[in-house]
Amino acid sequence: MQILPFRGGALVCFIASLLFVASFCNADAKTVEVVGAGECADCAENNLEISQAFSGLRVSIDCKPENGKNFKTRGSGELDKQGNFKVFVPEDLVENGELKAECYAQLHSVSAAPCPAHDGLESAKLVLKSRSDGKHEFGLRGKLRFSPLTCASAFFWPHIKFPPLPKWNHPPLPKFPLPPFKGFHHHYPIIPPIYKKPLPPPSPVYKPPPVPVNPPVPIYKPPPVPVYKPPPVPVKP
Repeated sequence: MQILPFRGGALVCFIASLLFVASFCNADAKTVEVVGAGECADCAENNLEISQAFSGLRVSIDCKPENGKNFKTRGSGELDKQGNFKVFVPEDLVENGELKAECYAQLHSVSAAPCPAHDGLESAKLVLKSRSDGKHEFGLRGKLRFSPLTCASAFFWPHIKFPPLPKWNHPPLPKFPLPPFKGFHHHYPIIPPIYKKPLPPPSPVYKPPPVPVNPPVPIYKPPPVPVYKPPPVPVKP
């Protein structure tokens, strides 16, 4: 009767030690997430809804090590209807609160093909936004701008091609003979065409030629005769 309490106390101590170790391990755990948003470049010009342009698009976080040449995908996620995304990446990418490699966000179409970036790689580069209680949040320098013409969403993806219908292997339908056509054994008279007598051409109307009008004869007036007056005679005082 005294062994049961001892076993129960040992079990309680074992569970408490496990919880203490788990809490100690979780204290050093880090959460690294990347948040950002996409932007449709020409949706307004093409009268396209934003939710249709973002449907089925995904984003991947590609990092290039310091001593490496090729990019490696460290996380991926899907864009929501507003174009926002959140991707969790491994915690080994962060050291002392900074990224150990250059990481960029790459947008992918619904067919998993990479989409060209309108603003270059600098707008898709990861930068630190906040850090608190072991949580590191990274964002982009800009937005992932794209065009639906070069980055097709699920709205523009072609429909599923179903297999062709099976061939018709049944025998052809029988041909039923038509009843004979009964003639009336007489011909209808041919109505001659009715021709209308053409109208005579209109008689020409002759008008006399116009009488030329001569300009009026100018009237010349002789110049006026000058009147000469004798000079005044001086008067002596």
